[in-house]
Amino acid sequence: MSEQRILVTYLTQAKDLQKKAEAIAVGMTVGSWTDLPAAKQAELRPYLGEAAGVQPLETLENGVTRGTVTVSYPIRNFTADIPSLLTGIFGKLSMDGKIKLVDIQFPEAFLAAFPGPKFGIDGLRDRLGAYRRPLLMSIFKSCLGLPFEDLKTQFRAQALGGVDLVKDDEIFFADDRAPFLERIKAFGKIAAEAEQETGKPVLYAANLTGPTHELLDRAKRAAEAGAHCLLFNVLAYGFDVLHRLAADPDVHVPIMAHPALAGALYPSPDYGIATPLLLGKLMRIAGADLVLFPSPYGNVALDKGEALQLAAHLTEPQESLRRSFPVPSAGIHPGLVPQLYADFGIDQVVNAGGGIHGHPGGATAGAKAFAAAIDAVVAGRTLEQAAAESEALAVALKKWGGSK
Repeated sequence: MSEQRILVTYLTQAKDLQKKAEAIAVGMTVGSWTDLPAAKQAELRPYLGEAAGVQPLETLENGVTRGTVTVSYPIRNFTADIPSLLTGIFGKLSMDGKIKLVDIQFPEAFLAAFPGPKFGIDGLRDRLGAYRRPLLMSIFKSCLGLPFEDLKTQFRAQALGGVDLVKDDEIFFADDRAPFLERIKAFGKIAAEAEQETGKPVLYAANLTGPTHELLDRAKRAAEAGAHCLLFNVLAYGFDVLHRLAADPDVHVPIMAHPALAGALYPSPDYGIATPLLLGKLMRIAGADLVLFPSPYGNVALDKGEALQLAAHLTEPQESLRRSFPVPSAGIHPGLVPQLYADFGIDQVVNAGGGIHGHPGGATAGAKAFAAAIDAVVAGRTLEQAAAESEALAVALKKWGGSK
């Protein structure tokens, strides 16, 4: 166990990348090395980081090289939680000029302490009985401040369109007009009624909010009230809160991770945490069953390469962790379904807000348009062929067009 090591890669700038890597390895572990007496070095050596590699990328002004450095850390330096990990590999280092945390490679001995997603892709497919297509999710057009009856009407319209999931807005904290547990019970009843009509189950993702010390109890009460799924603003609360929610056996519902605040951490080329790591690897390890992230197509588009790598981190087979559903979000309309399918494949959730509610025929027609588009691409048909049989899809294509 003590010989197992975590490999961490950083993007940085230095006149000598090898010396930079060595400085990080020492500074982020034992603090100093060459000035220590031999006896003290022998005592601390099992905790010492090591420079494991450098990769120059470009030469900048004044002889400075921009590139990646990889540092190897003993797992004995960390407790089995993400706060310990991030503090130990990037805490004070994140304030050391231009440096970005790019990737982490974990030994199985470390990952074994993390249960990861409780349901993951396979568990969610089992719950929905949907195995050979991407899933479809819609979003409330608005939650905050609306009367409860308006929300019930919205939920029913989306459910009748044949979506697999409906999620709250992530800003839905002040819910005095439609309290958390009351929503779960009411929407569960509507979902059951809609399933009788459509033949398709629909899961409601309720936004889990409140003071941190109350979250676990609220999640358990939600599960007892019949919750289908929980939406959670992971970065606002912290990865460890997600870890504890996902690990608790009484929280027997899938957890959907929202990327709120991620833009404060990933966009800079020189600072922060790379998106595939932040919203991919770490979310899966912490226990997210579904992970929302900016699609490569909308106004807040993520670089396509990063989006694909993020999705790969969520879905690649791993010995100790179930796979998580990628949910590319923002700017999605029915005409983009072929592009989504080409980019992210069958194991994704097609997530739409305006693309459903903005349909001229309303939210039910908007959902039906997406369902027809998904069925078409899985069957190898064009959207134009499907639109000849689906008025809802034909109207959607007339409004939004096809893939960009």
